Parts: sequence; structure tokens; C-alpha cells
Amino acid sequence: MFFLKMISRSFSRQFKRRLLIAVTVCLSATVSVAMLGVVFDVGDKLNAELSTYGSNIVVHPKSDAVVSDLYNTGDSAGSASGSSSGSDGGSTSDGSAAADSADPTAFLKESDAQKIKTIFWAFNITNFAPELNIHADAGCVGSGAGSAGSAGTAGASGAAASAAKCKATNVPIVGTWFAKTLHMDSGESTVAGMNGMRSWWKINGTWPKDDSEQAMVGSALAAKLGVNVGDSVTLDKTIAVGADDNTNGGTGKTGKSSTERNRVKVKIVGIFDSGDSDNSAIYMPSIAAQTLANLPNSIDKIEVKALTTPDNDLARKASKNPNALTQDEWETWYCTAYPSSIAYQIEEVLPGAVAKQVRQVAALQGDVLNKTQAVMVLMTVLSLVAAAIAVANLMAASIGERGSELALLKAIGATDGAVSRLMLAETAVISLVGAIAGALLGSGVAQIVGHVVFGSGITMRPMVFVLVFVLLAVTVLVASLSSIRAILGLRPAEVLHGR
Repeated sequence: MFFLKMISRSFSRQFKRRLLIAVTVCLSATVSVAMLGVVFDVGDKLNAELSTYGSNIVVHPKSDAVVSDLYNTGDSAGSASGSSSGSDGGSTSDGSAAADSADPTAFLKESDAQKIKTIFWAFNITNFAPELNIHADAGCVGSGAGSAGSAGTAGASGAAASAAKCKATNVPIVGTWFAKTLHMDSGESTVAGMNGMRSWWKINGTWPKDDSEQAMVGSALAAKLGVNVGDSVTLDKTIAVGADDNTNGGTGKTGKSSTERNRVKVKIVGIFDSGDSDNSAIYMPSIAAQTLANLPNSIDKIEVKALTTPDNDLARKASKNPNALTQDEWETWYCTAYPSSIAYQIEEVLPGAVAKQVRQVAALQGDVLNKTQAVMVLMTVLSLVAAAIAVANLMAASIGERGSELALLKAIGATDGAVSRLMLAETAVISLVGAIAGALLGSGVAQIVGHVVFGSGITMRPMVFVLVFVLLAVTVLVASLSSIRAILGLRPAEVLHGR
């Protein structure tokens, strides 16, 4: 009782000095809670922020991936911005060579694409869009359609092309989804498509509607064709068909093949500026592109946008060979949202598919995350050091001002250890009040940082508060013991256990 009365009286006698200690601890707690709160949540925030700039996983047919690896024809997972090339057949946005101006020869089923939302990490798949990347002639006038006979592919193609005059040839066409509503077997529904995959595009007009004959054109191609929103564009494409069974590029019973010109007329509802080679492409609903290329239910690529955990040593080991993992490593990897584990699970549900993470995006996420966390941790450490110095100085000044009071306590029988513990208790109480106030303020500051920088709140984890209180307790204890030792000449053991 006497001990508590002494503590309360010291607050009234040195109120300003005690208030300064509380404010110092409060400010340190505010900075520490805010920074550590952001540090523990910044991974998800950065992933969500970076995912607005495109996909971080791409899916291709397995045969295409094998050919790409064998002949080094380009990293199919090198970009998140699509695989279309310029109308001149130049380099593509995903780093592949001009050979990508050729149409794909291996395909996945479009109807299988929605299986991506059935994997273990389905809720981390924020968006995806299947693509059929083909090439066609645009702005065509004249007949140009119909069968060209069996006189040979090259001659037939030339004859058909001469019959139709086109403003642009070999134009990249991307058949895809824009905002397609998918109804899952589980009863849930989701919306997938390019509307959420190309958020940085500047669009004049609107996005096309799925299952329609609408399209959107890149700004460079629109200028070349001389079209505006509301105009129509005729697309012609030469396709190979069997003479007897008219299958996709097949051969009839007689072994003869022929070519014909397919024609699709689309209405331009939007002109976009992507800032890359997609400006020379046309985006249209997948069903229209499949009709043009005579490839029903066919796609050659799926772009996937997923919230992922940055790679570490385990993820890098698994990406090379998952079978090399131990049972515990495999379970940890499979149940963590690494890009490689999500890609692995996508391959499990899509027959004949290879999913690869976009290396540039994954590396950027890890690099930015590490640097951001390092800066915030450094700020937290500096704030704790500043608090320790301030508390030590205030304690030293407080002890110096209370010389006569301390002398009186010793005169009536108090030991140096008892006097020291009294001062420690006083500092602990006022520091606790400051720490609680600082923790509340820090939570508010973290939310402000989250909304200003990331556009959403920060999820505060209990371990943040525990860690900050432990760090502050150690900081204040060390600072107080240092001051007492400097003023009274006592060692820490003598302060804590008496003398």
C-alpha cells in the first residue's frame, strides 16, 4: 500500500516529466505498431497492387511448352500483357520472336478453363481469361470468301487474297472473354475476363459483350484502318479444310486438302491504348474468333491473375522439381500460395496444359516486398532507439531533481535497491499508459497508410501488438537501468534483487 502511494505521489510531483515519458513511449509505440502492422500485411497488398498490371501465371498447351523449351523460341510466360504481335509480324509483347505471327497449332478446350476456379487456392485466383491468338486480314472489301479448291494451299490462298482487298494483313486477333459469368458446379458464380485483366488500358468506348459480334481495336490499328467507335470491320482468314470431312485443318478420305476464306464482320465498340504492341491487335469474343478460324471450343492460352506469396528457397526448389521435395516440404509448399504451387494445381485440373509463372512479375513482387519491409523495420528500430535515449535522459533528470526525496527515503531505512525499484515501477506504469495509447494511435495510422497507399485497410495481427509491447518493455527497462546505474552507481542485479 505504501509502495503504491509513493508511486501515485511521484506522478503529481513530477507530472510534466512523467508526461514527457508517456508521450515519448506513445510516439514510439505509434510508429512501431503502424510500421509493423504494414510490414505483416504489405505482402498481400503489394501482390494485389502488382496484379493490376496483368497476369502472373500463364497456361499453354503442353506441346507448345515443350517446343518452346527445346528450341528456345521464347519464354511463353515472359509477359502478362498477351501474345499478340504487331501487324508487321515484329516482336511480340511477351518477348517471343516474329515467328509468333504464325497461328497456334496446339490447343486447350475453352470449356475446361473454368476448372481453374476449382483448385485448392481458388479464392486466390482473382481473375483469368482464355485466349485464342490468331491472325487475319482486316478492313477487307470484295468477295474473297468461299472454297479455293484443291489446287494447293499457296495458290488457293493467293487467289482468295487477290479477290478481296484488305487495308491490313496478318493482323493479330485475340479471341477472349471480357466479363463472362461462370456458374460453378458448387453453386457459386464468378466473373472472369479481360475487363479485370487490363485495368491500365485507356479505352475510348466500352468493352465488347461476350458471345457477340463486337470487338475493340488497338489505337495504332484503328488509325491504320481509319475506323472509329461504332464502325464495322470485316475480317477475312484463310483456313485449311479437308476435302471430304471439313475438319479443323484436317484431310479428307481422298487425302486431298483445300483452303477457303472465312469472313466475320464485327462492330467496333471500343478503341484502346495499351502502351505496347497490343495497340496493333483486335480483341473480340472468343466465339467470334473461333468461328473465324474454324476452331470451335479452342484456345491456346489462359492468363491467370492470382494473389501469391513471394518465392523463397522452398518455392524455388519446388519450381525446379516438386518430386524432389520431402513429404513435409511438399505439404508446406502445396498449402502455401506460391506462384509455382498454384501453377502446379492448375496443371492438375487442366489436361494437357502447362502453367508457368511470369518470372518478371514474381521477381518484382519479391524484390519490392523485401525492400519495403526492410525500410519499415529500420524505421521501427530507429523509433525504439530514439525512445530509449529520450527515456534515459528523462529518467536521469528525474532522479537528479529528486535527490532530497531519495536521501530522505534512505535515511528512514530504504535501500538503494528499493529506491531503484520504486523508480522502475513509476516508469513502468507511465510507459504502459503511453504504450496502450500509442498502440491505438498506431492502428489508426496503419489504416490511413493502407487507404492512402493501397486503397484498402490494413489487417492488424495480434502478434504485432505483442511484439511492440515486448520491444518497448525491453527498451524502457534498459534505458531505466542505465540511468539508475549512472546516477546511483548500482549494477542491474542490485537494482532488481536489492542490496
